[in-house]
Amino acid sequence: MIKKKYKHFIYGLAGLCFVTLWIPGCKKAFLDVTPDNIATVELAFNSQSEAEKYLFTCYSYLPNDGEVQENPAFMGADEMWMEFPTVRISSYVWNIGRGNQNKAAPFVDYWGSNTSLYRAIRDCNVFLENVQDLSKVPDLGIDMRTRWIGEAQFLKAYYHYILLRNYGPIVIVDKNLPIDAPIAEMRVKRMPVDSAVNYISALLDTASTRLPERIQNNATEMGRITKVIAAAVKAKLLLMVASPLYNGNPDFATFKNKDGSLLFNPTFDIAKWQRAADACKAAITAAEATGSALYVFPPSPEFNIKDTTRIQMSLRGAVSEPLNKEVIWPLTNSTTFNLQAFSMAHTDPAQSSNTGSIAVMAPTMKMVSLFYTKNGVPIAEDKTLSFVNPTELRTAVRAEKYNIIENYRTARINFDREPRFYSSLGFDGGVWYMSNSTSNSDDNTWTVQSKKGQFGSGLATPITGYYPKKLVNRKFIWQANNAIFVENYAWPAIRLADMYLMYAEALNEAQGPVADVHEYINRVRTRAGLRSVAESWSNFSSNPSKYSSKEGMRAIIRQERTIELAFEANRFWDLRRWKEAGQQLNGNIQGWDVNQSDINLYYKTQTFFTQKFVVPRDYFWPIGEADMRVNQNLVQNPGW
Repeated sequence: MIKKKYKHFIYGLAGLCFVTLWIPGCKKAFLDVTPDNIATVELAFNSQSEAEKYLFTCYSYLPNDGEVQENPAFMGADEMWMEFPTVRISSYVWNIGRGNQNKAAPFVDYWGSNTSLYRAIRDCNVFLENVQDLSKVPDLGIDMRTRWIGEAQFLKAYYHYILLRNYGPIVIVDKNLPIDAPIAEMRVKRMPVDSAVNYISALLDTASTRLPERIQNNATEMGRITKVIAAAVKAKLLLMVASPLYNGNPDFATFKNKDGSLLFNPTFDIAKWQRAADACKAAITAAEATGSALYVFPPSPEFNIKDTTRIQMSLRGAVSEPLNKEVIWPLTNSTTFNLQAFSMAHTDPAQSSNTGSIAVMAPTMKMVSLFYTKNGVPIAEDKTLSFVNPTELRTAVRAEKYNIIENYRTARINFDREPRFYSSLGFDGGVWYMSNSTSNSDDNTWTVQSKKGQFGSGLATPITGYYPKKLVNRKFIWQANNAIFVENYAWPAIRLADMYLMYAEALNEAQGPVADVHEYINRVRTRAGLRSVAESWSNFSSNPSKYSSKEGMRAIIRQERTIELAFEANRFWDLRRWKEAGQQLNGNIQGWDVNQSDINLYYKTQTFFTQKFVVPRDYFWPIGEADMRVNQNLVQNPGW
């Protein structure tokens, strides 16, 4: 008799959960429950209610990607950093960004630890074996049975996808082995990447035929899987494996199983890009057919704000506005209380001594530099604006007051930037409009003043002097007695702007900068208040024809993704699949000297850490030594 532990899925509008007490690491979407009357797997499938609990067990393994203390992609690249040693939050996953991954006890071990996704896949297989048997769960109707099977198939495919993304070649577990299977059968080997991709893609297609087009009841079903989510994950899978890390990568040309079978196809195949483009377009079509659209902050008498601020609120709301139409997959198991508390500046002088939470997530100077100028081109290319001396001090004029405090002196790099710069970043001298603005408008609203001795300094100042403003919902409020008010939102695992840029990237690689490439990248730029690629580069760039070649458009799309998806835990994976991590993650992490009160000393660039990324070793996680000892048919990833 095997005891089973069930995790009950808590329904509800995760985005509308109001919290006033910070509990570090608290997860509210799942509760561990061991029902007294459930002793065996067999009994779990005696009724619909108990079978549904098992389905939610399968859901419960979804990574908590909205939690900075669990998702290595927040702090693992070069987007954001923390002080070291950190005493404010757990730095466990940050070890990957600091180059401390190892094979003795791997960090974020999805292969063999207690967080193993193979355990998740095993539970999905148990569920499928039982629910596909029409003699089990007698009170479960055929329509609901079909849908649940589709959900479990999707989850099984998704867990394989995460393993593929982290480890490269993986073991595919299509069915659970019986517990009395010979040991030789249990010592399975890794599957070549192309075979694994085809398996996952086919499973997603199969799941999709059983899934609903859309969620019918947000109050009870938000976060449940739909056809659109399955299509979007398939697009992400195919885009990933069409990219240079997987597609004809010579670094892994000799990586083999012990039987001599190649694990990576050494030949580049441009057809993989077209396959990815087709999948992206199909996902976009499906999403738009069910009402998905780029988020635009709604006009309302409640918000007396100018167009400058309204554009920024659209960009911020695309991530942090609960239940907005741009979010294709809201991870309701992963709400964002800690994420917001670790990102918010002290903007209210009356609450400057509040220690209810501490801002630790600090965008790096590299990311500050990657946002475009107000003309929609990189700062190094803008022929009309000079950023040669980014630390030069400048005073904001009245025309700039919705971005920077009028008559406030700050660094030149904070001026003349695109709307996404001001919507994504908080900084000394920056304006930070919130719904509780005391002026009931964006005039005389909240600001950041964070040099030492100013009301926003001290524990509330992240190490680089910049804040990831876009991650904070507009209703965040510092309160008395060290309390805070947060409107949680479900973490947006996939949003429509991401899909648009994925399609533009894949299509450009397959066909060059054709009309649809421009169309979909310009949709994202238009929402961001920018001119089209062609107009911006033709009029303002020192390289005006850049967008006319596949290589030039590739660079534009990659920077566009970096900007649009900044601080959303995408760059960590993009740099890997683009095979750029070896170049980008071997540099300095820099920012301002936030411990200074003198403006001339504050705006001196400081180096906090020098990253080290070993090629090709660090592109994939190592398999733990314990797992290698148990299964002698496994081969370790190169470099480990």
